[in-house]
Amino acid sequence: MYIPTVVTHYHPAEDPPFRNLSEVPERDRAKVIAMLAERRRQRPNFHRVFGAKYITLRLATEEKLRALFLETGGRPERQAPHYFVLGSSKWFEGLYPSTKKVVLPITDLDPATTSITLPDSFTAMRLGKDYGIPLEPIKPYHNRLYLLSELPTLIATHGIPVDEPTADYSNYVREPFGKYIEVQVWSDTPVRRFLAEE
Repeated sequence: MYIPTVVTHYHPAEDPPFRNLSEVPERDRAKVIAMLAERRRQRPNFHRVFGAKYITLRLATEEKLRALFLETGGRPERQAPHYFVLGSSKWFEGLYPSTKKVVLPITDLDPATTSITLPDSFTAMRLGKDYGIPLEPIKPYHNRLYLLSELPTLIATHGIPVDEPTADYSNYVREPFGKYIEVQVWSDTPVRRFLAEE
């Protein structure tokens, strides 16, 4: 059974890695979201959607993720995680016209501060209906969060999503979503050298 040995964080080339909108002070969020929307309007190959409800859904999703992680014995050091995909994702890389990435060996991650969802946490936590995003039929791995030690069993049971790049991102937020396994890192420790570069 193949288990990827790295995790990858993707970000627009013009921004530093590991930026999370939920860490933007509330007074500045509308301005940042407007800037991201304007960037998307000006650059047709910037496909990432940050709509008006995005931040509310992001915060609710992270709250649920963190609660589940604590229930499973996780020890988060951050309120919100740093996001990675397991292995790599050509689909995610295609969200931006110019994409940079940070790749870490999975052995750099501390099991006490690492969680996993299949697929991404927005889909897995199933809160989208309250924000106008249709829900997919429920899967056994939805509403669940996995620990790093459970990764082999997760892959043996459900497999790894097929990494399929796409030419059309126009409606991805409303389409069934099973593009990758997401890894949440609830600590600055493995990425500290990248945070220092900002």
